[in-house]
Amino acid sequence: MTNLDLTAVEALAYIRDGKLSVEDYARQIIKRAEAQKKLNVFINFDPEKLLEDARNADRIRQEGGASGALFGLPIALKDNIDTKDYATSGGTAALKNHRPLANAPVVQKLVDQGALVAGKANLHELAMGITSNNGVFGAVRNPYNTDMIPGGSSGGSAAAVAAGIVPVALGTDTGGSARIPGALCGVVGFRPTLGRYGSEGVVPISHTRDTIGTFARAVEDIMLVDEAITGEKPLETLPSLKGVRIGVPRTYFYENLEPDVAAAAEKTIELLKSNGAEIIEADIPDVGPLDEAVSFPVVLYEFLPDLEKYLCHKGCEITIEELVAEIGSPDVKGLSLSLMGEGAMPEEAYKAALEIHRPALQKAYRDYFSVHNVAAVLFPTTPLTARPIGHDETVELNGEQVPTFGTFIRNTDPGSNAGIPGISLPVGLSSTGLPIGMELDGAEGSDRELLSLAAAIEAVLEPMPAPKL
Repeated sequence: MTNLDLTAVEALAYIRDGKLSVEDYARQIIKRAEAQKKLNVFINFDPEKLLEDARNADRIRQEGGASGALFGLPIALKDNIDTKDYATSGGTAALKNHRPLANAPVVQKLVDQGALVAGKANLHELAMGITSNNGVFGAVRNPYNTDMIPGGSSGGSAAAVAAGIVPVALGTDTGGSARIPGALCGVVGFRPTLGRYGSEGVVPISHTRDTIGTFARAVEDIMLVDEAITGEKPLETLPSLKGVRIGVPRTYFYENLEPDVAAAAEKTIELLKSNGAEIIEADIPDVGPLDEAVSFPVVLYEFLPDLEKYLCHKGCEITIEELVAEIGSPDVKGLSLSLMGEGAMPEEAYKAALEIHRPALQKAYRDYFSVHNVAAVLFPTTPLTARPIGHDETVELNGEQVPTFGTFIRNTDPGSNAGIPGISLPVGLSSTGLPIGMELDGAEGSDRELLSLAAAIEAVLEPMPAPKL
């Protein structure tokens, strides 16, 4: 076991106890990052800057000034999250040299707690996709099989954690971008209740749906970062699984699954039962149609206007038209050009989504948690495991070609639109050695309870095998 195998909580304890210097830790991270360049997890990575920050942290510690729950912990940040010391590209060519004047508020909170920025992670261009096959900066590769996608849009963040380059990374999540790559890369991916972390200082997709999320190899690290951001301490004790009611909505969420995913889901359900959990088989009425009525009308209406507001607010000397002209990923460019022309989302559909369908979806979830008295909803994070890089339009599932984007976000999207918290846990590998994730969604505002439940479930799961890098 090396220091890079430590969880964030363990590494911080080593640093506090003098067993590990921040500089030595940073050097090991740099060495691992250079050894795994083929994964293409970073857009901006500055070893000298990281070493300088690490040396400064060691000096402060030696002088007795070390403070903050994250003191000395290197954290990677998705490159659509503003940082004053690194460019924030959004994964797109026109913003390669965009240097924000300030850190995003969430980043500043972590830095104030002593965290170090380890680098800016690669992503699907403008976060508008789930493959992280970036036409400008190159495709991110899955640490478990470098021919496969890592998921997206936060693919670089998840892959960096899975490869053991960093213990923790921030991503963003609009429709699944913190949970999908978590599932496909075999790490924990967390999306908080909408507004808990916020999305200020993030290259936007949708102000209605965007949030920052987190990746780690252990739930305790997600809880650590959650406390640093919110100031809310985790629950003191983990819940016993005995008697915990967990909802299993077979309709929609368990339909048309890859066989290995279906088998892993059933194995997880049986494991929870054997540890005393009460499985409540109950569906969420109309969840599919309600989600469909909200999802694209909101995102496609808000995407370009929100992006243009970001450009104006940040003082970028570039227009939205110039930015779109330089997009390098065919799927993102085609969508953007369509939205600027005849494919623009009608305002009536957008208003109906916000005023009618989204409230109905939120009510469906509130009623589900209330009527069935469940602590969480459990389902496969994605219906399928990672697919080969380059299959951005369609992928194969159970002998059929299906839409790549819509298929991968199918299970993560409804919770996103409802604004509730969700966490993906790695539950094992497929017969071809690819990670499988199971997601727990909680009621709005139940983040601390959901994280505690996730940690209790993680404790009974088999340890996730590391990728053979």
